[in-house]
Amino acid sequence: MAADKVFHPRSEGIPSEGVNDQYADGVAARVWKKFIGDLNQRTQNYKDFLIGLLKQHGCKKVLDIACGTGVDSMMLVDEGFEVVSVDASDKMLKYALKARWEKRKNPKYDNWIIEEANWETLPRDVGSFLPGVLFDAVICLGNSFAHLLDEHGDQRVQRHCLSNFEQCLKPGGLLFIDHRNYDHMIATGSTPSKSIYYNYPVNFKTSVLVVSGKPEMVTLDYCIDGDEHNEKR
Repeated sequence: MAADKVFHPRSEGIPSEGVNDQYADGVAARVWKKFIGDLNQRTQNYKDFLIGLLKQHGCKKVLDIACGTGVDSMMLVDEGFEVVSVDASDKMLKYALKARWEKRKNPKYDNWIIEEANWETLPRDVGSFLPGVLFDAVICLGNSFAHLLDEHGDQRVQRHCLSNFEQCLKPGGLLFIDHRNYDHMIATGSTPSKSIYYNYPVNFKTSVLVVSGKPEMVTLDYCIDGDEHNEKR
C-alpha cells in the first residue's frame, strides 16, 4: 500500500569547497528521480522550448552543469547535441551513468561525457578532463542555481560561480539558467503545483522566512504520492 511521502529539502545548499555533499546518503537522488521521472515524463512544451532555444542560437556543444540524474542531458543527446554533463553529487551522477550504460547500444550515447564538477571550481574541473574545450551553451536547469546559498550576504559566491560559467563558454555563447518564480512565492506564500517541466503530480508546501521585515529564505517541501523506495511503474 503506497503512502504519501514528504521530502524536506532543507539542506546546506549546493555542495561547496569544504562543505559536505547534502545528497551523500542517496535519499535526495532517489526522491528526485521519482519526481522528475524519465524522458517520457518531460512535457512537450518544455522539450520544444529548450531545444528550440538552443537551435535558435546555433548551439551544438552543450555543458549541463547541474545534470542530476541526467534526464535533460539525455533529451539533448537524443536530439543530436554534443553533451557534457556534470554535477557536484556523485549520488546523482550514479543514475546518469546507469542511464548511459543502458543506452550503450545507441551510437548517439557513445560520446556523452559524465563527470563530477563543482561550480566554484568549474573551469578547472572541466579542464581536467576536457582541456581547452569551450561550449556553445552552458545550461543550469531544475531550479538548481537557487540552491546556492548567499553565505556572506553580498552574493559574492553567486557572482563567482556566474563568472566560472562564463569562462566555460565560447565568445557569444548562451548561458541559460532557470528558476522558480520566487517573487510570486514571496508575495503569495504558495507555489503553483503545475509545471511545464514535469507531468508527475506533486504538491508543494511553501515556507517563507522573513527576518527584520525582509524575506531571507524560501523553503519548498515536495509532497509525492508513493513510496520513495519503490520505482513507479
